[in-house]
Amino acid sequence: MPITKGAKKALRTSKRKQVFNTRRKKAVENVIRDIKKLVKDKKAKEARELLPKAYQAFDKAVKENTLNKNTASRKKSRLSKFIKNSK
Repeated sequence: MPITKGAKKALRTSKRKQVFNTRRKKAVENVIRDIKKLVKDKKAKEARELLPKAYQAFDKAVKENTLNKNTASRKKSRLSKFIKNSK
C-alpha cells in the first residue's frame, strides 16, 4: 500500500491508465478474433472488409501508447498476410 501522498497519486493514475489500456487492447484483440473466425469459416472477403477496422484499432492503440509502433506494424502485416494466404 502506498504511504506517501505522491505514491497514492501515482497509484490512482496507474489504475486509471490500466482501464484505458485494457480497453484499447481488448478492442484490438476482438477485431483480430473476428477476422480469424471469418477466415476459418472461409469468408475471406468479409475478413478483408474488416481489415481497415483492425488497422484503425492498432493505430489508436499506438496513438495512446498502449502498443509500440513496431508491434502494431508487425501485427498489421501478419494479419494482412494471414488473410491474403487464406484464399
